[in-house]
Amino acid sequence: MADSIAIRGVRRIGRWTLEGVADVGAVSILIVGMLRALLPGLRSWRLVVQQMFSVGVGSLGLVFVVSIFTGAVAAVQAAYQFSNVVPLKYLGAVILRSVIIELGPVLTALVVGGRVGASIAAELGTMKVTEQIDALRAMGINPVRFLVVPRVVASTVMLPVVTIFANFLAILGGAFVAVYSIGVPAHTYIVGLKQFFFVKDLMSGLMKAFVFGGIIGVMGSYFGFATEGGAEGVGNATKRAVVASCVLVLVSDYFLAHILFRLIFRE
Repeated sequence: MADSIAIRGVRRIGRWTLEGVADVGAVSILIVGMLRALLPGLRSWRLVVQQMFSVGVGSLGLVFVVSIFTGAVAAVQAAYQFSNVVPLKYLGAVILRSVIIELGPVLTALVVGGRVGASIAAELGTMKVTEQIDALRAMGINPVRFLVVPRVVASTVMLPVVTIFANFLAILGGAFVAVYSIGVPAHTYIVGLKQFFFVKDLMSGLMKAFVFGGIIGVMGSYFGFATEGGAEGVGNATKRAVVASCVLVLVSDYFLAHILFRLIFRE
């Protein structure tokens, strides 16, 4: 009995490994095809603008709520951890740097990835199971150029823009809590912001957002194109796209932090 369970476990691990390798290869092929079709795809600028509106403007409401409360929670937690250790005059600086370096880009990517990644996967997955993508190929239209390029470009370009908006709202939410709940003078909070603001911190966060946007667009497109099995397959593709986007955002955040702060922006 134990041997049978062990054998099944080994087989399952082997199957997952093979599927993972296959997914990596398929994603690589999709990225290469997208790069080849990038310039022709940008000629369809109306499609790109439409997707940019969907990714950017369509996500503002959700990002607004998340960002405000992210800054508020950061202020409360920082004040609690600073008590009797660090003067509260540094509260604004801590909120600023934690937001623009880490919280803003990562939380925005997770929120937008859940919304946009699912939307892309569901839309392309529905087109796949209803054979609309095959119809594009039959008409001589490259589906990667027509469908993938506008979505990936839009998510890559718009996520840094949305991140700037999220950073501002998070800092504003932190200021409201710091002034009206914790009792930090508004002048002191603003001085902390000015004193510890560095352009390299903002640039590092926006670079992260740029990469995260590409990950969201590619994952949504890949799992949409790989959809099989009708309505159930569309649901599975949507779920896998969101999970893959969120996991890759967090994993890439670790490696980007090493590259940005140990190589590019090192003191």
